[in-house]
Amino acid sequence: MQALNASTLQDAECAHIKFVNGMGQIAPRPLFYSAKRKAMKSFLFNMLKKSLNIAFFTPCLLAAAQHSAAEPQHAIALYGEPALSSDMESLPYTESNAPQGGRIVYGKRGRFDSLNPFIVKGRAPWAMRTYVFESLMARSWDEPFTLYGLIAQSIDVSDDRMRVTFALNPDARFADGSAITPDDVIFSMRILRDEGRPNFGTYYRRIASVEAVGAREVRFTFKEPERELPLLLGLMPILSRADWEGKDFAETTLTPPMGSGPYAITSVERGERLTLKRRADYWGADLPVNRGVHNFGEVTFTYFRDANALWEAFKAGLVDVRQENDPNRWAQGYDFPAAREGRIERGTLAHGRPTGMYGFTFNTRKALFADRRVREALTHAFDFEWMNTALNRGAYQRITSYFSNSALGFKGAAEGIERELLLPFVAELPEGALETGYALPVSAGDGRNRVNLRKAAALLREAGWTVRDGVLRNADGERFDFEILLSGAKDERIAANFAASLKRLGIEARLRQVESAQYQARLTDYDFDMILRRWGLSLSPGAEQRFYFGSEGITKPGTRNYMGAKNPAIDAMIEKISATDDERIYYAAIRALDRVLTLERYVIPLWFEPVERFAWWKPLKKPDRVPLYGYRPEVWWHGD
Repeated sequence: MQALNASTLQDAECAHIKFVNGMGQIAPRPLFYSAKRKAMKSFLFNMLKKSLNIAFFTPCLLAAAQHSAAEPQHAIALYGEPALSSDMESLPYTESNAPQGGRIVYGKRGRFDSLNPFIVKGRAPWAMRTYVFESLMARSWDEPFTLYGLIAQSIDVSDDRMRVTFALNPDARFADGSAITPDDVIFSMRILRDEGRPNFGTYYRRIASVEAVGAREVRFTFKEPERELPLLLGLMPILSRADWEGKDFAETTLTPPMGSGPYAITSVERGERLTLKRRADYWGADLPVNRGVHNFGEVTFTYFRDANALWEAFKAGLVDVRQENDPNRWAQGYDFPAAREGRIERGTLAHGRPTGMYGFTFNTRKALFADRRVREALTHAFDFEWMNTALNRGAYQRITSYFSNSALGFKGAAEGIERELLLPFVAELPEGALETGYALPVSAGDGRNRVNLRKAAALLREAGWTVRDGVLRNADGERFDFEILLSGAKDERIAANFAASLKRLGIEARLRQVESAQYQARLTDYDFDMILRRWGLSLSPGAEQRFYFGSEGITKPGTRNYMGAKNPAIDAMIEKISATDDERIYYAAIRALDRVLTLERYVIPLWFEPVERFAWWKPLKKPDRVPLYGYRPEVWWHGD
């Protein structure tokens, strides 16, 4: 037996971690527990001591005391406490009294051929997840990872982190008026796990069992203690079992599925246009997480085949709001009548997100790019300074790592826990990975890039490639040529400049632009040599990193491990991020993951901007307050 005192009880209960806010500041916070829950535990502990009059407890009795103290909460934070109390009026970045009604048209590039966004097959509008379907809980975009009640009015995580129980809101209804039941939640888990996109299976396979508890509660039991999984389950979509009865879930469909969200689909033009109308009978209209959200009476998404057509549609007033990603156009392109006459407003919105990764992505499943020296050589051949000036007026900053622009990015030599985590894998890491930080090649910006091209040629020679008759060849005489798969004109302009630089090394890079459905299909099957790709990463990375970079994605189709990352250190760091309760290990593992992904040179990084540029037609309005994660279209409204 173990003597139990106030000190050991407190140590067992409160694992302190650090909370990183949008400014990169760090403050101590407890994990999951509220003051109310800790007070209850202390009360139960003292009552047990008095009633039993003993100073020693068996492990089973201690466990019973700890687990019985859990109580439902209105919200849950991955770290620390939710910022908003149970009596909150609304999310802080909304205008709770925003007028309802009016119409907005969004412009999207590409096409869609399905209304089921949960399967690998087909391409569905992102609007389905945001406007038609709901999850058990809703995210606050002003906090790194905090959820508040939506379909579930409360959440209860057991103290051993082996179970989570969601209590459903008794008012929660699907669009046909039928109540959302535990049976629908269980059905959703099973159908998404078995027939949905791979990321659903990744999460749901960590569940040992699920059961209905009474008429309104659902309990998930995990295979092992989980820190992040309760929050991930809170974000999973809830489907109507009755609506999918007799249908093939894995097949594409243009028949509007039924959800519980604020909008219903009223019109579908395959690949061209999707129109939704706000439901007058929406059950959750007055929930705190929905006040000032989803204000438009009608929302239309119009699809365009190319970026120029989308731009012309905005100028003509056929599209109401535009996020401008072209700094040249931002500086000179808004000199058209509607803008000059003041009918269009413009502004920038700041955000506190990590950069994520955006750049030329090598498919290391291809023998051509399996050698790290080859990837490093092509990284030297990319002249960022010149291209940023020529294409972007020098407006952007370079992405230096996957979590750069935040406290989560690696810097300098690996020290302390980060070093300890990576030491077992040192033989698998690039030489010197633990000893120093990595600086991307910098050119003179004159378009010649001579120094870096010489370094690139030397690396290629080390890897067995030499120039013969102006063509780079290996020992077998095979040419160094490959295809860059593209999906838009903007990407083509960037790729064309890169291909011109590679030609100076004797490399032939062919550009291949395909329509969006074919592009997505080739991504799903990893059928490409190189692509231009983006990974958006959050301030609270967790199990989704397995879907992005885990080794399972080397062969399993449909993940976002487009590069075929396979260093064992990556899987190990993802596991640490997902499993640890120790904040020091958590942050060290993120930085270690960032270090390995960056130094493996899977991607030639491009650029990012710490603000988002927008233009919109009057009388659209937006809140003054911008959340931590930046632009949220659902909180805008139609003004007078």
